[in-house]
Amino acid sequence: MDGGPFWDPRVTANIHAAGAVLWRRAPDAPGGVEIAVVHRPKYQDWSLPKGKIDPGETPVLAAVREVREETGLDSRLGRYLGYVTYPIPGHRKLKRVDYWAAEVAGGEFTANTEVDVLTWHPLDRVMDELSYPMDRQVVRAFSRLPATTETLLLVRHAKAGHRDRFDGPDDERPLERAGRDQAQALVPHLLAFGASEIYSADPLRCVQTVQPLAEKLGVEIHLEPLLSETGYTAARDAARERAVELEPRGAVRVVCSQGKVIPDLLSWWAGRSGLTLPPARNRKGSVWVLSFADGRMVAADHLDRSLSTGLVKP
Repeated sequence: MDGGPFWDPRVTANIHAAGAVLWRRAPDAPGGVEIAVVHRPKYQDWSLPKGKIDPGETPVLAAVREVREETGLDSRLGRYLGYVTYPIPGHRKLKRVDYWAAEVAGGEFTANTEVDVLTWHPLDRVMDELSYPMDRQVVRAFSRLPATTETLLLVRHAKAGHRDRFDGPDDERPLERAGRDQAQALVPHLLAFGASEIYSADPLRCVQTVQPLAEKLGVEIHLEPLLSETGYTAARDAARERAVELEPRGAVRVVCSQGKVIPDLLSWWAGRSGLTLPPARNRKGSVWVLSFADGRMVAADHLDRSLSTGLVKP
């Protein structure tokens, strides 16, 4: 999704921002959910919460931070909704905003210098409350799939050097320094999606990739030998069945595997739900955000190892 008529191909996007369709469960509302719309006194408009990405920050973390700063509410990200692009009036600058679905996870709204009013609207009325067609475009993307989805985070292990330079069994090859940095960087990003349970193929480099997250959460890492390259090659059908058993049911699961497993497994997994995967390089330290509803995979979004959507590199 892009900004359609708001996009000018002659102008390079040089301002990056991130935001969310912030929603809460409302059983009595049409569609069972309500969407947050914020009023910004500086612009006298009604919009979705969003804001500029800080230097060195990723869109994922910016989306969570901006929601919290503008609304006072904590949120848990779900599926990626795409991005809009539009020119900044009076400047030859193009702004790009990436959006996620984000369920309220706590907190309370308090008026602040950026946002003085927050209102909640059901899906059948929220379009009329938004000032900009770009925001309505994002809400339409949100409404194409169920609001309530469950998330599984499929991680390729971080950098572990070259196989031929390690003197020992390959399954014992550890992360290199860059890989350890990647593993640390994964922690806040996986937490942004509500990570709570951890599963890992048994090679050491896979376990070490999710160890910092396990320490942060205070949970154990469940070993999954079938999801290693050796296990998957020896028993592909059993490995696929095990992956399906790990589909989230009330908990956001992190599953760490290897480069010769993920593309084949994910192609099969998405294909059984009739889902077409977006292009992705599946590099070390990257993450697939898989969304499930009613036993089907309904969305698969890839975060490159830069932990962006693969499209934004602020």
